[in-house]
Amino acid sequence: MKYWGKSLGFRLAITVIILTLVGFASTTSAEPTGLEGKFKILDEPSTHVRGKVKLTEFADFYCPHCHMFERTVLPILKDEFGDSLEVTFVGFPVIPGKLPTAFEMYEQARMMGKGAEMKRALFRTIHQDGTHLLDRVIRGSLIKEVGLDPVEFEAGLASAKPARALEAGKKWGERVNVEYTPTVLLDGNIKVESINPRNLKTVIQSILDSDSK
Repeated sequence: MKYWGKSLGFRLAITVIILTLVGFASTTSAEPTGLEGKFKILDEPSTHVRGKVKLTEFADFYCPHCHMFERTVLPILKDEFGDSLEVTFVGFPVIPGKLPTAFEMYEQARMMGKGAEMKRALFRTIHQDGTHLLDRVIRGSLIKEVGLDPVEFEAGLASAKPARALEAGKKWGERVNVEYTPTVLLDGNIKVESINPRNLKTVIQSILDSDSK
């Protein structure tokens, strides 16, 4: 009788542990299933949050395709999905012979709360104005344009923080095998294989739809 009681207690304990683990997995695993479109699932943790898609854009400020993506594709996606789409820019230099100044300027502006504004200003300056050499005079005009304090900005730029942030982004891109720009990653582990608006909308919508299943 004592043996049976111990055995029953052991089985009950195991059952409780299993149910606890199953419940934990069901509440912490947010990765969507049944997705549509052209994409590849990477061996990376999912950052999916119910009702939202996180789009990470690996891009080079000097890349004309990245400039076109910023001007034509992202606005379409933002109009389509609104607050359900969260976009993050990660600088990933691929064009040879260019200084890292533009990328470090973006990182410094981002740390000061003006990353999106500086990103637009840098793409315009490089691709529309045709200015590739971002000397102190050009930097000064862009800093004022986006509404930042020039002295604080230059001091931050001279520190190691923007360079470290750029290096961290490059390591991230290398880890997920970014071979060209722009490359789009959704929710941390869904690498989109065709970044035309139609495929991007298909993949993003299927992620959002999976939340309601």
